[in-house]
Amino acid sequence: AAFDELIGANPAFRKALVTAQRAARSDIAVLIIGESGTGKEILARAIHQTSGRRNKPLVDVNCAAIPDSLIESELFGYEKGAFTGARTEGSKGYFDEAHEGTILLDEIGDSSLSVQSKLLRVLESGSFKRVGGTKNIRVDVRIISSTNQDLAELIEQKKFREDLFFRLNAFTIHLPPLRERPEDIALLVDHFLKHHETAQKQKWRISADALGVLRSYHWPGNVRELKGVMSYAVNMTQSPVIDT
Repeated sequence: AAFDELIGANPAFRKALVTAQRAARSDIAVLIIGESGTGKEILARAIHQTSGRRNKPLVDVNCAAIPDSLIESELFGYEKGAFTGARTEGSKGYFDEAHEGTILLDEIGDSSLSVQSKLLRVLESGSFKRVGGTKNIRVDVRIISSTNQDLAELIEQKKFREDLFFRLNAFTIHLPPLRERPEDIALLVDHFLKHHETAQKQKWRISADALGVLRSYHWPGNVRELKGVMSYAVNMTQSPVIDT
């Protein structure tokens, strides 16, 4: 059921789902590679929800959004009075929150070398210190990473740590872009229309001409873009038939 949102019959896409289902059975690190909008976050959540950690937290960390000045306090938390402006009671970090659960390192390829260094340290040791603290805190987390970047190329450019890459890619899953899955357009359209039928208590269908237009488009925004297009279509049409 956790994989129900991942719609498609394309062989490469189905292979990715089978690989993800196998990965979910263990605690092995998973790296999901795919363009923006292909469903990397949905797949990561499905892996977590079918794993032995499904009753524990899934913490989503946007690696590109963490400023270097806040790396350690965001990831590992801080003790009371650790710095000016800190909460008097201190604060837990992402790794604290994800204890016994899963951390999703979203768009890890966009992280700075400083963030990568801090992540590598905790992945190697399984422990960390809070900012302003002296005690080593043990943590048990499963790591899932995602990226739309070519990490091998970033390593060549000295923009991504090779040692961190080997820690993250024990199980690599490639999600193909929608333009390589033309046979899935009709399935996805039907899925999105049914979602709107349930929400709005109204039925729609798409004409063959309109479906042909969708199949011929290159979809730079992938499934996310198609979802937005179908939402626009059902809200703008004055007919139960969506046409060109």
